[in-house]
Amino acid sequence: MTADDASWAPGEIVYGTGDIEINQGARRVEMEILNTGDRPVQVGSHVHLPQSNAALRFDRAAAHGHRLDIPAGTAVRFEPGVAQRVSLVPLRGSREVYGLSLQPPGRLDT
Repeated sequence: MTADDASWAPGEIVYGTGDIEINQGARRVEMEILNTGDRPVQVGSHVHLPQSNAALRFDRAAAHGHRLDIPAGTAVRFEPGVAQRVSLVPLRGSREVYGLSLQPPGRLDT
């Protein structure tokens, strides 16, 4: 594809053929999350799940070091009073979390 090609657009992403498997090889954890609040809560793809909204009821200890198993840049919406089954994957990279409610902030693995 070149700039002279009429179908080309700046910043365009051209995918190959076949399916794309996200988080390939990651160990997945399944759990149920219930929104006990009175408003919908959205949790983004890179949020350390135990640090998410306090109205969400789930096993935060079991979710330590994990995030939702969803594509980057997306989110899951939890409606009030509705339980939802989700899949989690471990946070990768340096596994350091800052700026949310982790006490103390920093490395997830000691």
